[in-house]
Amino acid sequence: MKIVLLAGAHSIHTARWANGLVSRGVEVHLISAHDNAHELDSRVQLYILNAQAPLGYFINVFEVKVLLKQIQPDLVNAHYATGYGLSARLVGFQPTMLSIWGSDVYDFPKKSFLHRWLLKGNLQAATAIGSTSHCMARKTAETFQHSLIFITPFGIDENIFSFKEIAREKTKLVIGTVKTLSSTYGIDTLIEAFAFVVRCYPSPNQLVLEITGDGPDFDSLRALAISLDVEKQVVFHGAVSHERVPELLIRLDIYVALSRSESFGVAILEASACERPVVVSDAEGCAEVTIDGETGFVVPRDNPQAAADAILKLINDEALRLQMGQAGRLNVLEHYTWDRSLDLMMDAYTKVINLQSS
Repeated sequence: MKIVLLAGAHSIHTARWANGLVSRGVEVHLISAHDNAHELDSRVQLYILNAQAPLGYFINVFEVKVLLKQIQPDLVNAHYATGYGLSARLVGFQPTMLSIWGSDVYDFPKKSFLHRWLLKGNLQAATAIGSTSHCMARKTAETFQHSLIFITPFGIDENIFSFKEIAREKTKLVIGTVKTLSSTYGIDTLIEAFAFVVRCYPSPNQLVLEITGDGPDFDSLRALAISLDVEKQVVFHGAVSHERVPELLIRLDIYVALSRSESFGVAILEASACERPVVVSDAEGCAEVTIDGETGFVVPRDNPQAAADAILKLINDEALRLQMGQAGRLNVLEHYTWDRSLDLMMDAYTKVINLQSS
């Protein structure tokens, strides 16, 4: 099988798909309007287009056509429905599978009628659609109901994300998250919930909130922690490489994700794979990967008191934390391993290619 990935080489997810597919014996050609930022398997053939994104999505069309004529792939898999989805539409190669990621179908069509029209055209031009979650597939259907859609989640490497004992101060109980610091991800709600927890817990100095990630709301979030008088217990780690995420997750006792919108909860599953109980919002992508009352608690969005109540329940019950953490890892092993994701993607490719040739 010979596949072209038309995708951003700057994304860790692109690198994971490319490396994973070649490990399955697929001949992978990665064509990108972004510079490569990750280590690729030597078997992945990389082509960096002359014009960088975003203008490159239009300008590079002829160059992509020439490359496809040389490569003669069985299928083109364009990743991200707007930028690379537009390139794939203009190139006109068939069969093309268009993988949607999140903001391309949640946020982009809300900008204007023109944006929605553009997205609809990209979706309609694809032979098939790949969605990382069921909820995102439903969201996509609000713009265009495609007749052929596959669920192809970003899987978790259960060997990298796993339970490990680490040396840290046993008297501290650590709550935390790994997320971009922007309004979408509800870090402000988390800090407010943490302040409630601190006020209710009899030994507040034992509590720590660790926030890993960077983003436009850093200054306002730090100011919020100061205004709530919890700044000494809130640690901002800043942005870290994907390779460092496991070590930061295993430092936690409880993982919290209170997003206002989420297409797929990758970080939640990574925490679950590390046997950490989770408290998540009822944003569709968070709720889809969490079994409420079994792997963690699902609470209403923008409700710091509900989040605090769930966190306190876990703080006060070590056995429940252990039980939910173990159930979370079992959920990952059953439904969300990286091998299973590769199986699903390979199966989708095979079906689309066979459909084209029939």
